[in-house]
Amino acid sequence: MWRYGELRAAGLSRGAVRHRVEAGRIGRLSRGVYGYADDEMARLRALFRRLPPGTVAGFHTGARLHRFAAAPADRVHVIVPAGSAAPRIRGVAVHQSVLPVDDVVVVAGVPCAPAARCAVDLARVLRRADALPVLDLCLRVGACRRADLRAELRSHAGLRGVRQAGRLAELADPRAECRQESQLRLLLVDAGLPVPEPQLWVPDDDGVPLYRLDLGYRRERIGVEYDGRSHLDPDRLHHDRSRLNWLAEHGWRLRVYTATDLYRRPKHIQASIRALLTAG
Repeated sequence: MWRYGELRAAGLSRGAVRHRVEAGRIGRLSRGVYGYADDEMARLRALFRRLPPGTVAGFHTGARLHRFAAAPADRVHVIVPAGSAAPRIRGVAVHQSVLPVDDVVVVAGVPCAPAARCAVDLARVLRRADALPVLDLCLRVGACRRADLRAELRSHAGLRGVRQAGRLAELADPRAECRQESQLRLLLVDAGLPVPEPQLWVPDDDGVPLYRLDLGYRRERIGVEYDGRSHLDPDRLHHDRSRLNWLAEHGWRLRVYTATDLYRRPKHIQASIRALLTAG
């Protein structure tokens, strides 16, 4: 990987550099940076050649590198040391933080903030409904432990959004399997309802786990599920009906919600589950 000036210093003329790019012998990875590979990670590594020393990937980009990209982003997010002058680069969001990034890790050749730092930074600045899925996924993939989040939160004391991040970190659960399950759990908690158990297994008459519910209240035998499927094939429909019948016959009350319910009718969900819990 070379800067344009390095190629010229090696004896290549401007036309020779252009010829090599057009012939596919090298790729333009970022403005003024060239290399053999032209994939996403190569372009990200090239970008760091243009940034000040000490710059690391963080926030959304750091989370993606650590495999818990539950919050989509259309820009590369980097953290530069406080007081650094970072160039303005299209598609790059630069964060200057008064809190130094300790224990920098290198992921696929890219300097990156530790997973706990990325998770807490996102939990501070995102909406709560977007932040909890990030924390759940961070724990689920094993990017860090809850103890790591707590330690990171202590170092963020006094910063904007740290109280929100702290409350969500305690609610975070690695058992959540998708973004909507996390948001559904948060919706119920925000209504003042008990925290439902994620991925609750219901045993058969012999005590063998038979059916798994997205969320549930075991003692009350209430199940709460998110259904994001747009259609059902006949086999799946048959399975779901058999499952619903078995659960009902064994005293379980199941409520299934869609994206329309979750994002447009949240109060309906809260009211219906409260009514079930109140009915006993």
